[in-house]
Amino acid sequence: MRISVFGLGYVGVVTAACLARHGHEVVGVEINATKVELLNQGIPPVVEKGLEELVREVVRKGALKATQDAIQAVASSDVSLVCVGTPSRRDGGPDTSYVFRVAEEIGQGIRQKATEHTVILRSTVLPGTTEIFSRLITEHTGGIAVNVAYNPEFLREGSSIADFYHPPYTLVGTQSPTAESVLRELYSFLDAPFLVVEIRVAEMIKYVANAWHATKIVFANEIGRLAEEAGLDAREVMEIITMDTKLNVSPAYMRPGFAYGGSCLPKDLQALVQWARSLNVETPLLSALAASNRLHIERVLQAVLATGKRKVGLLGLAFKPGTDDLRESPSVELAERLIGKGGELRILDPAVHTAKLMGSNREYIEQRLPHLSRLLVESEEEILQHAEVLVLTHDTPYFRSLIAKAPPDLIIIDAVGVLHHVRSRTADVAAAAGA
Repeated sequence: MRISVFGLGYVGVVTAACLARHGHEVVGVEINATKVELLNQGIPPVVEKGLEELVREVVRKGALKATQDAIQAVASSDVSLVCVGTPSRRDGGPDTSYVFRVAEEIGQGIRQKATEHTVILRSTVLPGTTEIFSRLITEHTGGIAVNVAYNPEFLREGSSIADFYHPPYTLVGTQSPTAESVLRELYSFLDAPFLVVEIRVAEMIKYVANAWHATKIVFANEIGRLAEEAGLDAREVMEIITMDTKLNVSPAYMRPGFAYGGSCLPKDLQALVQWARSLNVETPLLSALAASNRLHIERVLQAVLATGKRKVGLLGLAFKPGTDDLRESPSVELAERLIGKGGELRILDPAVHTAKLMGSNREYIEQRLPHLSRLLVESEEEILQHAEVLVLTHDTPYFRSLIAKAPPDLIIIDAVGVLHHVRSRTADVAAAAGA
């Protein structure tokens, strides 16, 4: 393909050079004259492992060149990849002015070219930006068709070439079959899953990935400070933690749902934070977890209250499905607060039977919900007859089946995120809570 790459920073240069190596004719577009001159001399304008040799090779072969002429670059290419920067504004939001300026230039280039063109945005942008980007291009094309996709990069400085050739997946957000087809061909040499999603999903995933990386670093450093103060080897601790790929470093617990609870997580997190305080070690991330967890319960509560209905059915009471452990269950706290707000509550949880509750489990629930036996129902018919609002806090086949039988006018608040395929019948928690 003939490709124009806008922006010759780390992402742009690496993308351009790697594509040029695989037989594509690539022109880099950059407003900085020094960067253009350097690249045309076979010198990368950024320092990156292995990049100098790669750029020298593809420039010598004539597969890569650079220009300041954006209009001509578009006119002489089939595909444009936009890799310009989105630096932070003073308020912390991304400055997308470079992205939008390039959109106008590309639109003008397409108009001059007078043939259909594909544009791929790779810059890091917030959800909704690609839609504006696409609209700006279209406003300048003079009616010429344009196919737009969002294709975020996952390159790390210092290993970006290796990352380009060995991605975890190729992520594409688009509604254009043509843009999808172009990207499949463009990356056909990569051995990685090719994922096509909604544009806004792809935009968000880039930010979520970086936020998760930052969270891991901060978490490891907080553990490191705590271990060091206690005279322990922090690296040994974290090396053993990361050996567990079943729970610790895995998809486990990485699905949005209801708040955490149970006899272990709340107690042990609180103990760890208290231990850190006793050693005068600040752990802001760990200390914020419990508050964030409580906010999730509050969000569901507000969603219920926003309906204006009093008769509430709660599906799931234990801290997770398949157990009768009620200790520190977020559903118990939710039930308690709903009753406190005047709600007429009924609860269905097949695993919970008051006659079988024993020990600390029984003591806990007697303090929080002393009249639990009066609140529990034993059948789906009972809960459906009572409820004006159903709150789903457990994801089980039984509850899914129950939801499918619910009357069309019954409001269903899905706190575990499993019923989006019946969204028209489900009250979205964020919308109901006014979030």
